[in-house]
Amino acid sequence: MAEEGKKTRYSDEELEEFRQIILQKLERTEKDLKTLRDLLDSNDITQTKILSFEDSAYAYQHDNTIRMIARLEKFKNDLKRALIRIDNKTYGICRETGKLISKDRLRAVPHATLSIEAKKNRNK
Repeated sequence: MAEEGKKTRYSDEELEEFRQIILQKLERTEKDLKTLRDLLDSNDITQTKILSFEDSAYAYQHDNTIRMIARLEKFKNDLKRALIRIDNKTYGICRETGKLISKDRLRAVPHATLSIEAKKNRNK
């Protein structure tokens, strides 16, 4: 971690490691999105049934699936923006402190744009 504090950016090799992590997460996210969309399509019911609340459990599941799709779409977009930062060689630099975000944090949250320090300061 001390080494990361002195560097101004990650090396090309390190950026490639993060690229691979992000590409794997993107692939998994695309699969999850397809599964959820297929589920939504296969269980689609008429608007009348949803509006009349004849099947409130289905309506809840339907709404929950739509929310999950929205979250995954946001996550996918965040990952794509992280790939752009890798291409620009600005990946892993905290947007508030300008310091490198720890490798452990980036491995856990590869789309992170804030260091733990900056995140904690925001929550105060």
